[in-house]
Formats: sequence, structure tokens, C-alpha cells
Amino acid sequence: MTRVEFIKIRRPEKALHLCRLAEEFFEAGHKIVVTVGDENQGITLDRFMWVWKKSAFVPHAYDNGAVDCLDEPVLILHDERNPNGADVLIMGRPCSPHFVGQFSLVIDFAEIYDDELATQARQRYIRFREAGFAVAMRQ
Repeated sequence: MTRVEFIKIRRPEKALHLCRLAEEFFEAGHKIVVTVGDENQGITLDRFMWVWKKSAFVPHAYDNGAVDCLDEPVLILHDERNPNGADVLIMGRPCSPHFVGQFSLVIDFAEIYDDELATQARQRYIRFREAGFAVAMRQ
């Protein structure tokens, strides 16, 4: 069963959270897909993931379709694919329940610093619960 965990974000620092979580799950031996909204966000996150923390090394690639990234443990994508067979999805952008259901663990964000984004997160929480996923707030 897919488990969806929401993390509250109190400031617009999602890229930092994406990097921390990718590092956490990579170090635990998981393969990860990180979704972003568009190509610009993908390129930006790819660059940021190399420099966000001096002591961190998270082998990753932005999969824009130009090169083969199947062996990368962390893939950044702006579409709903799972080419590296990841078991963890970190949602930098909202994804469909059909796509979410392909993973054992999914991390989503409740961006409570913005009323509209918080409302959208509540709607996703309800939609994922109605889809039969185990949904909770991450501590």
C-alpha cells in the first residue's frame, strides 16, 4: 500500500526540503524520483542539489530525455514517469493519484505560508485518502 506523508513548510524553501529528503532516502538505500513543475525548476534543482550542503553527496540527474538516466539513484523529472524504478516519490509539484500509487512512499508538502497552497494541500490529502492510500502528517 502506498503511504503518503505530508510535511508542513512554513517558509518558501521547498528546494532545501527536496535536497534534504533526497539525501535522507538515498542514504537509506532507496531510489527516488523528485518531481518539479517545469524544465526551469528541474535545471535549477539539479544545480542546487550539487551545492546545497558542502558535506552532502547525492548522486542525481535531471532527466530531460536527452541522456540515459536509468541507473541514477535520484532522478529529477517534470513529468510523471519512473524510469529508474524508484520506490520513493518526493513531490516538488502535485502528481496524480495514479502516478502516486506506483510508489511505496510518497512525500508531499503542505505549504502553510500561503493560503492557496495550503488549501491545495488539504485537497490532495483528501484525494489521496479517498484513493485508498495511507495518508499522514510526517513528524
